[in-house]
Amino acid sequence: MTTINKEEIQKFSNLAEEWWDVNGKFKPLHMFNPIRIEYITEKLKYHFNIESNNDNFLNKINILDVGCGGGLISEPLARLGGSVTGIDASEKNIKVAKTHAKKNNLKIQYLNTSPEKLEISEKFDVILNLEIVEHAENVNLFLRSCNKLLKKNGIMFTATLNRTLTSYVKAIIGAEYILRWLPIGTHDWNKFIKPEELEKLLSEEKFKTIDIKGLKFNPITSKWKRSDDLSVNYIISSKKG
Repeated sequence: MTTINKEEIQKFSNLAEEWWDVNGKFKPLHMFNPIRIEYITEKLKYHFNIESNNDNFLNKINILDVGCGGGLISEPLARLGGSVTGIDASEKNIKVAKTHAKKNNLKIQYLNTSPEKLEISEKFDVILNLEIVEHAENVNLFLRSCNKLLKKNGIMFTATLNRTLTSYVKAIIGAEYILRWLPIGTHDWNKFIKPEELEKLLSEEKFKTIDIKGLKFNPITSKWKRSDDLSVNYIISSKKG
């Protein structure tokens, strides 16, 4: 069995050269990044009782970024001292990520693989699954594989899109067809997962939900903020029991 959907991987491979163009095809993710990093680092500080605010406060934390793409999340967390491993099923994405990290003198381990195939000698403190489960072939296998890679009491972040009429209007018709933020066909609404469905899947794989938050875009300020509205984008932080 595999979590890799070859058609989904091809979509992102075709765009690989644009990962670090802030005004290119991945502009939405660049805009999305500050709120994701703020949420993740805040939860990590609390979960691991980190009191320091120095520049490398994640220096004792081993992080796995699943579906890392060109490294948009891996790099900021490495800059904060995290020991980061990024994996992606697209070889082109990994090449772009490696090149960009090297250019910026960042020590990040990038591997062209998927969670069920990853072999490790030491489990991770943190796993990031950001905007990836809606592209996975087998979500159950995906989460089960992540469980095997995470330390006991480790924390996992899973961010995805809710399967609602609102998400269809905003994430597909709005973002792909009207605003052209994303290439048409980037998302398949039928693969979006409702929060209660994802929580059930996580629970079945022995994860306990810590927190769930909506992430909402403000078109006036062009910024994202946290919200209790889970109708489109949301993120779940969960702990391995």
